[in-house]
Amino acid sequence: MNRPLRHIAIFCGLLMLALLLRSNWLQFAEREELANHEHNRRVKITQFATPRGDIIVGGKAVTGSKAVAGAEFKYRRTFKDGPMYAPITGYASQAQGMSLLEKTYDQVLSGQDERFAFRHAKDILTGEPRRGGDVITTIDRKAQEAAYKGLTDIDARGAVVALDPATGKVLALASTPSYDPAVFAGNSFKEGDRFQALVKDKGKPLANRPLRETFPPGSTFKILTAAAALEHGVVTDVDAKTDAASPYQLPLSSNKISSEAGDAACNNASLKVAMQFSCNNVFLDAAAKLGDDKMRETAEKFGFNSDVYSEDFGDMLATKSLYPEELDKPGTALTGMGQGSLTSTPMQMAMVTAAMANNGKLMQPYIVDELRGPDVSSLEQNEPQLMSQAVSEETAKKVQEMMEFTAKEGSAQRALIDGVTVGGKTGTAQRGVDVRKEVPYGWFVSYGKKPDGQSVAVAVFIDPTAMDISREDISGGGLGAPIARNVMKAVLGK
Repeated sequence: MNRPLRHIAIFCGLLMLALLLRSNWLQFAEREELANHEHNRRVKITQFATPRGDIIVGGKAVTGSKAVAGAEFKYRRTFKDGPMYAPITGYASQAQGMSLLEKTYDQVLSGQDERFAFRHAKDILTGEPRRGGDVITTIDRKAQEAAYKGLTDIDARGAVVALDPATGKVLALASTPSYDPAVFAGNSFKEGDRFQALVKDKGKPLANRPLRETFPPGSTFKILTAAAALEHGVVTDVDAKTDAASPYQLPLSSNKISSEAGDAACNNASLKVAMQFSCNNVFLDAAAKLGDDKMRETAEKFGFNSDVYSEDFGDMLATKSLYPEELDKPGTALTGMGQGSLTSTPMQMAMVTAAMANNGKLMQPYIVDELRGPDVSSLEQNEPQLMSQAVSEETAKKVQEMMEFTAKEGSAQRALIDGVTVGGKTGTAQRGVDVRKEVPYGWFVSYGKKPDGQSVAVAVFIDPTAMDISREDISGGGLGAPIARNVMKAVLGK
């Protein structure tokens, strides 16, 4: 054999060897990943080959499955009150894939979880069809209804989160505008067009605002600034006057910041009065005296700069709320009033509020109480987990005192409930450079406690961009407090 032919033969042999190695690698090393890949047609066929298990709220299914005659996918997903529960269930579409709980627990819902192996073997022998398991949520049905109705009644783009402070259970998770996952659950061209219309909608109905979008938290963050000031000894007596002048001149700046309540009410106000009237100067001064390291340290103990859910929660992973590093003195001061480069999800502010109500203990939020097999046996039960002791019990109780005073005598009065101890804080967060042109966000956070110890913490976020409302009427107390009140009443049975 001459040299050129020998070289060609060797090259062809190497190509054959590479193909064999790649083939074996795919069959053995990547077999499981490819077998379960979301774009694998066989995976999708299997997902919809039998009725899926259900997502349960308050003992009742909010999802279902419907047989489809003569189709490659034998069943399609159905949803009850789809727009209300969409931020929780997500969607399960034959064409568009899955999201949120439908995606995170697909193996259980579709019956492919390895823990069902014995059950499936038995079904093969008896001729029974494969069945999926159920996902039991922590959601309180009445609280979810109150949250969603509150947002839709005012036609708001917004979010509501309600937590059980003692356990971390998510009791409500609402987002508006929303969408109905049922309208694109199949794989027709018409349903594909509906999905694309939702993607292009300027109102962003597919967005999960409670978990996935961040905003400046505005004055609701003042409860964390107050906790940091008390925890680090910058303030020791909440009733003592401060030396924070109003208007307040930012450090290293000629800018002066006033408060809605007026300079007369806020000049040298105590921390308690500053909370009552939401005086910017006192909280700007407190943050400036603390410095960015101590402010960040406290914020991180409440969950900032961390994942709310671990990676085990799959598609329920929340966007991080951020307290930035290396802030200058003016930037640090601005975070004291919840502005500057600080960002937060509604979930994060619900966590801050819940930790205050729980005497400084921050519990890991969770939305799935239990996973059950097709035979209703328990596969997995979630238990409350402590994330951190964010602040001392003494500090938390002082913040509670101020929040409860703000509810009784200040801007959070619209959240009061007879027979319930309520603490609250309003918030209006500016956005953009020109605050005169950009409408602000509205925030409200609160907690309610019954004498028997039952409690709930709520965060309400409202983006009034699309609302028919004057700038003067945009406030957390006016828009958010009534929603928070109704959610708390639903949880506490009032």
